[in-house]
Amino acid sequence: MERRITASQLYSHLTCPHRVAMDAFEDPARRDPVSPFVELLWERGSIYEKEVISGIGLAFLDLSGLQGDEKEAATREAITRGETLIYNGRLTVDELRGEPDLLRREGEGYAAIDIKSGAGEEGGDEDAGEDGKPKKTYGVQIALYTDLLERLGVSAGRYGYIWDVHGDELRYDLDAPLGPRTPSIGEIYQQARLEVSGTLDRSRTTRPAASSKCKQCVWRSTCLAEIKASNDLTLLPWLGRAIRDALIDQFPTVADLAAADVTRHIHKGKTDFKGVGADRLRKFQRRAQLAMDPGPKPYLTHPVAWPTAPVELFFDIETDPMRDLVYLHGFVIRESGDTSTERFIGIFAAAPTSEAEKKAFADAMAVFRQYPTAVVIHYSPYERTNFRKLQQRYPDVATAEEIEALYAPDKAFDLYERAARPGSEWPTMDFSVKSLAKFCGFKWRDTDPSGASSIEWFDRWAKTGEPALKQRLLDYNEDDCVAMRVVLDAMKTLAVRG
Repeated sequence: MERRITASQLYSHLTCPHRVAMDAFEDPARRDPVSPFVELLWERGSIYEKEVISGIGLAFLDLSGLQGDEKEAATREAITRGETLIYNGRLTVDELRGEPDLLRREGEGYAAIDIKSGAGEEGGDEDAGEDGKPKKTYGVQIALYTDLLERLGVSAGRYGYIWDVHGDELRYDLDAPLGPRTPSIGEIYQQARLEVSGTLDRSRTTRPAASSKCKQCVWRSTCLAEIKASNDLTLLPWLGRAIRDALIDQFPTVADLAAADVTRHIHKGKTDFKGVGADRLRKFQRRAQLAMDPGPKPYLTHPVAWPTAPVELFFDIETDPMRDLVYLHGFVIRESGDTSTERFIGIFAAAPTSEAEKKAFADAMAVFRQYPTAVVIHYSPYERTNFRKLQQRYPDVATAEEIEALYAPDKAFDLYERAARPGSEWPTMDFSVKSLAKFCGFKWRDTDPSGASSIEWFDRWAKTGEPALKQRLLDYNEDDCVAMRVVLDAMKTLAVRG
């Protein structure tokens, strides 16, 4: 069967090269069910595209009611006629097939436009005045459509556009380097196209690799079983596909790395492996040895200055990135180290609106002000980042100085950034609070505790107001806060190993 290279395959390839092979050749019966969160993303993307098209304010040729060869023929005829704007067409040339959301006539040719329900750029820092850059996953799709137009001799130029969730039209110049050491979108596309072609004709072999990106994939269970069966190196924290591929000839498995004499591969701080310095190689070996230990015990790699205060506020927020809302602020309050009397305060926005978000933010700030000498314990910079955004959004609730003081090192303790990540080793696949707390014996009340799932629960609550969904979110948030306390207490008991 002839297999075409499509935009979705290129997107998948940049996310996980093995996904292309699994979709093409694996038995569909081995797929996991599509998660409600992914279904929500599809729904929101479809709705957003329809909203954009319905409000476009321009005449366009709508081919969305056609399928297959009929759609293809209609698209080519529309291009020949010189239609100004073509919606939901299809083009096939050689091994390529694409269905751009829009084709817009510019000059004597056409440029492709894709409508995305996400931001059109990544990276950058608004506070620092740094601009974002085109997303590679979006860019390779635009590049495929442009390649099709070029092969047909009807391209307006080597560029295309993304219409993103902010309502911005972002031009993607295919030949502009993304950075001093980063190739252009066009170069990334050409390499990805060749690799996808090799995967589809089976001249190129891919391997599964454990990654945070696997969590919502339908092949997660199948791939994870293979990864565990082969004792793959990506079972180790922060050892991803690229590093695995650099090490695999010398260390095919976790057991091989654990038992190896790595000093043979270290030369004045450098190693024989691309992208892996001497310190990283030693760290990966320590993790491999811990993983292979039949009775593994986590440990500290250096002493940690633990926070001391009569009152501890274990703090966690829940957000809806689709609505750009912080809707839940959760506190587990422990006084004098007494876990038996700790209590939970969950501040839940009354509605999915900015007014309710502001009220919840104000109520959360009131809790912080009630305990001015407490230490605020959180996991990762996520809370601080979102509180800075909330302050900018609602400056009458708190000043920028108050937020910075709240998260200053002498006031707050980021358990991930200041202890777990830089100062400990665990026999887990990652250092998320869920992985570490579960290793310590803690269990969430929910059967599907995850940030992605909570977004889907909140979306349903926002649409229905169902009390059980609100309680599910409150319970999930409380458990996250308690999990931080469990991990903190466990880490304080760990031995230090140099």
